[in-house]
Amino acid sequence: MKFRIALAAGLLTLAGCGSGGPAAPATEFNQTDVMFLQMMIPHHQQGIDIARLAKEHKLRPEIQVLANAIDVTQVNEVADMKAWLEGWAQPQTAGAAPEIHAHHGGTRLTPPDEVAELKAAKPEEFEKLFVNILTAHQHNAVELAQTEVAGGAAFKTKDLANRIVQSRTGEIKQLLGFLG
Repeated sequence: MKFRIALAAGLLTLAGCGSGGPAAPATEFNQTDVMFLQMMIPHHQQGIDIARLAKEHKLRPEIQVLANAIDVTQVNEVADMKAWLEGWAQPQTAGAAPEIHAHHGGTRLTPPDEVAELKAAKPEEFEKLFVNILTAHQHNAVELAQTEVAGGAAFKTKDLANRIVQSRTGEIKQLLGFLG
């Protein structure tokens, strides 16, 4: 019985109850959080599409492993981001007008002509082009995430942004190493 009371008291303390001040609501977010997610979802979806192109080509095994890891990771992150926006009753997109994203540095998507060039690349050119395009794409993810780290309010989006900065920076170093 004493254990249950202590456990309940501990949980109330962690929840912010009885501490003399209100606990921050779990849904606390700001427009930077929303815009980050709205911009990162299509960015991730494009990254998934780029990473999946690797399955159609013969690449060094270490590049193939990285592409597969990017695919799996970003699919999971997209699911989380969509769920957070839904939980906040926010739309998944901000709209297509470029000015909507201007104060966040633009959409940061890989230009469609570069993706088309990658899709049309000859087998002997594909790997180098793939690594270059994916490197730039992941760099753009880092820039988007840094905006969230600097101005976001929601813990979960800032945590995701910090993880994106760390993991994508590591991927960029790895990709640059492939260029030798």
